[in-house]
Amino acid sequence: MTKSKLSLISGAVAISISAMLWGLDGIVLTPRLYNLDVGLVVFILHALPFLIMNLFLYKEYRLIKSFTRKEILYIILVALMGGALGTMAIVRALFLVEFRDLTIVVLLQKLQPLFAISLAALLLHEKLKKNFLLWAGVAIVAGYFLTFGFRLPDFQTGSKTATAAAYSLFAAFAFGSATVLGKGVLHRISFQAATFFRYGFTTLIMLVYVIFSGALYGIRAATPNNWLIILLITFTTGSGAIFLYYYGLGKVKAMVATICELFFPLSAIMFDYFFHGKILTPVQWFSAAVMLVAIVRLSLGGKAETVTELKSE
Repeated sequence: MTKSKLSLISGAVAISISAMLWGLDGIVLTPRLYNLDVGLVVFILHALPFLIMNLFLYKEYRLIKSFTRKEILYIILVALMGGALGTMAIVRALFLVEFRDLTIVVLLQKLQPLFAISLAALLLHEKLKKNFLLWAGVAIVAGYFLTFGFRLPDFQTGSKTATAAAYSLFAAFAFGSATVLGKGVLHRISFQAATFFRYGFTTLIMLVYVIFSGALYGIRAATPNNWLIILLITFTTGSGAIFLYYYGLGKVKAMVATICELFFPLSAIMFDYFFHGKILTPVQWFSAAVMLVAIVRLSLGGKAETVTELKSE
């Protein structure tokens, strides 16, 4: 086997593993922190990895001197949208469903490329590819049937699925926004530096939030099991998965990366079944398949670098 083929395989495997780790995170790990404040969870899940990164990425601080004010603004906006608001929204969605409909919440987050490509066209004036509106419409309709089946949204009986779906869609929008905003600066620095600064600025933003909201005091309610889950996320599905993803992205084409990322929703469905005994209905299975096909077509048909330049999970 040639060196190039080994590099391709190692890259594809790295992206696939990172995608499966994100599925594990959304279905098994993060929902088990439901007894803690959402903002506090997001703060801790960024602060701990950032502290660890400082042990071996501290030299990246020198790059700050080369950033313009505009680039600093872009980094802050990426941290705000992709780190703070996006993560709080998806964590809130996972907490709302109380271990029910977790797969739906995770799958709806996959609509991120739709928002990324749309915002790139709106803000960066990038040309939309042919059939974008068709596949975007298919993805949105499939997302509706994935969430509600043939039923109308139920807001009267206390069902939280619709609210959780709204949070998940906002998370997809926020992550997509971070992808587009990241083009303002993160394209010219390494993935290690991009991850380092994003976690750093998100930590600062969330520190301000938890202090002024009073959520920081909730850390006293964290149980030993909570800290175990937090450590698992820190070293595996958090920054660990992001580094794996970027390592793989540097070795494979965007088309291969997009296909490998399908392990994320597929693993989410599998983990939800094995850990919670949950399985999608036939309508939801079909809707999920249609939505994922549409997302793949959108990702491959749009600007590849726009969709995959900055992973925001």
